[in-house]
Amino acid sequence: MDTRAGDIKLIHHNRNPVVYVRVEDITADVKPGWWQVRLLILQVPAREVTWILRDEYIDGGEFTMDGEPMRLEPLAPAGQVRPDLEVAGPPSLDSSRPAETAPAEAEDDDEPDGDDDGGGKVVDLSSRRRDR
Repeated sequence: MDTRAGDIKLIHHNRNPVVYVRVEDITADVKPGWWQVRLLILQVPAREVTWILRDEYIDGGEFTMDGEPMRLEPLAPAGQVRPDLEVAGPPSLDSSRPAETAPAEAEDDDEPDGDDDGGGKVVDLSSRRRDR
């Protein structure tokens, strides 16, 4: 078995990538040739599960749960991302597009902004603070 505690795996369900997990612990099951694999599901909120699997399933072989195909794929080393799994980041992290901005709120003061190029307006909020 090549998998160790601390390894990151990608769970495939019905041959589709679903979620990443971290292998927390691998202990022998009472049934010979089977292992209890404690996994931390890397989602919010994080959750722990224990699966009973054979060596070949732990190391990436396909198996079934309730008749559905499953697989634990090892995480590729850094710099070797699979192109079919790439996901676009949020717009604010994409430098090729301008960031979207929220519409400015109406102002109560009569101060001119001095900027008429259609951009946003800087508002001094110190005058709006409540005395506590």
